[in-house]
Amino acid sequence: MQKVMLASDYEEGAHPNIIRRMEETNMVSMPGYGTDEICSSAKERIRKACGCPEAEVEFLIGGTQTNTTVIDAFLASYQGVIAADSGHVNVHEAGAIEFGGHKVLPIKGSYGKITSDQVEQYLKDFYADGNWEHMVMPGMVYISQPTEFGTLYSKEELTAISRVCHAYKIPLFVDGARLAYALASPANDVTLQDLAQLCDVFYIGGTKCGALFGEAVVIPDPHRIPHFFTIIKQHGALLAKGWLLGIQFDELFKDNLYLHIGENAIRLAGRIKEALKEGGYPLFMDSPTNQIFFVIDNKKMAELGEHAAYAYMEKKDDDHTVIRFATSWATTEEAVERVCRILKN
Repeated sequence: MQKVMLASDYEEGAHPNIIRRMEETNMVSMPGYGTDEICSSAKERIRKACGCPEAEVEFLIGGTQTNTTVIDAFLASYQGVIAADSGHVNVHEAGAIEFGGHKVLPIKGSYGKITSDQVEQYLKDFYADGNWEHMVMPGMVYISQPTEFGTLYSKEELTAISRVCHAYKIPLFVDGARLAYALASPANDVTLQDLAQLCDVFYIGGTKCGALFGEAVVIPDPHRIPHFFTIIKQHGALLAKGWLLGIQFDELFKDNLYLHIGENAIRLAGRIKEALKEGGYPLFMDSPTNQIFFVIDNKKMAELGEHAAYAYMEKKDDDHTVIRFATSWATTEEAVERVCRILKN
């Protein structure tokens, strides 16, 4: 029997509505580079959902590509980006930001989150250093919603970070690779409209949230980065068959699908957490979204790996490891029942 696949939230294809639309339009000739009517429709749907009718919206293929393009577009050559030490740009992008010429400036996070006080203190300390002109200047703050630990920034926390950024005249960038799971969580109080008001740039994840591939970058002030389209091209990030991205986001933002597509993942993650507690597996931390982190004995981990795919996170001690399950929009009841039985046995 095939393993239960819960290592990540991009292990399935795409929502049936997207596949159906792609099949319907497969032999229709369209202009390239996102200049087609479908991309225009998708952008308008996103602007409406964000309550930001003038926003610039651009489609890119994947998260790392999006992060490197956006960060490079916003920063001067001598600037770096503040991020949590666990942030995706700092840990799991193979030094892509540094490869693009910008240093990641890590701050110690708490389960993936950094605070406005930490950001402000970092900036104060930087400019209080008499040698600051010889150092990498902090030119942006990067956070994720949800974080790498599946935790959420509240509207109050996001507002506070936004205020610090604006006080120091640096942009706030929110990575929304898993944004659908934040929006679906009962613990969340940050809307797309809030992101458009509080951030200088954010992106709406598709790859992990029901699309085959793709992320939608939203810049609320369309004049904030002149020629962003050209910068995307310069980074090799402009898809010639742009309508393939447009189709996906046009469907995801039709009838508010994106706002609800993560609900299945949140519900089933709760089932798995209950099974872990019943089985005596301690949670490493309690994420309110679709990622489940727990501690397991190394011998049991090897046994579990024969039946279920999981993601390795970190060594807990010599005998225990922290691993992760991640449910998705496409996770089935059957898969969750199977993994619960495996954990029980």
